[in-house]
Amino acid sequence: MNREEILEAVKEAMPEKRFIHTLGVEKTALELADHYKLDRGQVSLAALLHDYAKYMDKEAMMAVMVEQKMDPKLFTYNEELWHAPIGAYFAETKFGVEDETVLKAIACHTTGNAAMSTMDKVIYLADYTEPNRSFPGVYKARRLSFDSLDKAMLFALSNTITFLITKRQPIFPDTFEAYNYFARLQIEGEV
Repeated sequence: MNREEILEAVKEAMPEKRFIHTLGVEKTALELADHYKLDRGQVSLAALLHDYAKYMDKEAMMAVMVEQKMDPKLFTYNEELWHAPIGAYFAETKFGVEDETVLKAIACHTTGNAAMSTMDKVIYLADYTEPNRSFPGVYKARRLSFDSLDKAMLFALSNTITFLITKRQPIFPDTFEAYNYFARLQIEGEV
């Protein structure tokens, strides 16, 4: 599929506000890609498809997770997390994406993990800091993203975990593992 076909399919899969968010994620991700010397095509594709499955019917998402034998832990956490691995599945099966770097970045953009590539961090942070986002700390997160992806990840994960705790929501283990990984880097002076 070419870019226009992807844009059309993505636009049809979500409300206008989410489509605007998606374009903002792509813009931010491409700026980060240039800064960190990543492949613009890979980054653009991951950014455009990252929320493709976000508005799928819950029952349909559950069916895909069962059929594809996705991590069963997902069922016990907030369904807001589901669209990431399901989005990666559709990126591969519907859009023909074979690039594991792109698929992995889509799959982990909601939770993070302790083994994030530069591409994973760029998509995660672009989603977190795109121009339409407005929350306490977003300006600092944007600044940190261009200073150090690892510092920005630690900041974003800390804010996300704090937010989920205040809402008394369970936190997916990958998010804690990601936080611990980046916190250890800071303690060891690598961040």
